[in-house]
Amino acid sequence: MKKPELLVPAGSPEVLRVAVVYGADAVYIGGDAFGLRAKAKNFSAEEIREGLAFAHARGVKVYITANILAHNEDLSGVRAYFEELKEIGPDALIISDPGIFSIAKEVCPEIEIHISTQANNTNYATFLFWHRLGAKRVVSARELSLAELREIRANIPKELEIETFLHGSMCISYSGRCLLSNYLAGRDANRGECTHPCRWKYAVMEETRPGEYFPVYENERGTYLFNSKDLCMIEYLPELMEAGIDSFKIEGRMKTALYVATVARTYRRAIDDYLESEERYRINLPWYQEQIRSCTTRPFTTGFFFGKPSEETQIYDNSTYTTGYTYLGIVSEKNEDGLCRIEQRNKFSVGEEIEIMKPDGRNLSVTVRRITDIEGNDMDAAPHAKQVLWVDPGGPAELYDLLRRKECS
Repeated sequence: MKKPELLVPAGSPEVLRVAVVYGADAVYIGGDAFGLRAKAKNFSAEEIREGLAFAHARGVKVYITANILAHNEDLSGVRAYFEELKEIGPDALIISDPGIFSIAKEVCPEIEIHISTQANNTNYATFLFWHRLGAKRVVSARELSLAELREIRANIPKELEIETFLHGSMCISYSGRCLLSNYLAGRDANRGECTHPCRWKYAVMEETRPGEYFPVYENERGTYLFNSKDLCMIEYLPELMEAGIDSFKIEGRMKTALYVATVARTYRRAIDDYLESEERYRINLPWYQEQIRSCTTRPFTTGFFFGKPSEETQIYDNSTYTTGYTYLGIVSEKNEDGLCRIEQRNKFSVGEEIEIMKPDGRNLSVTVRRITDIEGNDMDAAPHAKQVLWVDPGGPAELYDLLRRKECS
């Protein structure tokens, strides 16, 4: 069986390093423009170069998103952007717009092109269309079932790769083509500025009773709420592995380093265990499930993989995440005194019990023994996020280990 690629998101240089260390085969990122996550930190040209160097040194590929649906005023900047990327040399560009595709083929034909899910790729004829134009890979629409994916695999050339989302947030609109944000907030979701109005709380007002709002409840006939559960296929990895999918994609360029590390590490181990033996995968399935539940998540769904969803796929009472752990920081170096240099993400104190999260799957419970500021002055606590600190976590923390705290349920 062919080993599928594990493709992990990164919204910042820090998260890229975490994704690489915690098990990604490839990472997808956004540059300064033309990706669908305008509110992510994204990458400058220099940060793309540094990220490529870090990833390539560890055998990991880097793909750049340029998957907006372009308007006329976007096109002049696209050409200049691709000229810059041609010099930098990412492993692939992720594109949905045919106009942008044609510019990329003209400006940087040596860079692979992957067709984004935004292009609504729902049948093998569409896959073949993009293949004839020179695409290396097509990302399947999230509305496809496993049966449809198997049929696509049987009807396209072996060299044309299929990439499929298997974990993360789900868009209520067809493969992400949504006008709600445009209409309600004046920000174009198809140009990277989605305000996620599908997660807002809605009520009904009858036209002859202005100002009198009624909550929306679900009954046996359905609901009008938009808020989707998150996709999670960790329990169905064998079915995905056997469907002929070349790349397993995790959603989340807006997510934290802790989320990316947890999900990447879990799917990495699950894929490797299954390739060793299905029995090993089955034995370790409770561990994968526990790790995934420890992330910041909404309730889970299997989406459309098994046909039209039979389980409820929407969240009717709220749009909030549940949080199992709080991200405290990442180890960036160790000094001669054995203290770990971290950039703090949330407050914690001396004497507090935390966990060191290892890329190999171990989670070590430790007690913080010492915190100093960057000049070496002792502190009882680290109360403010974004400080750079030296910490003795009370256990064997190493470069790129994450520090986290378990939250009370």
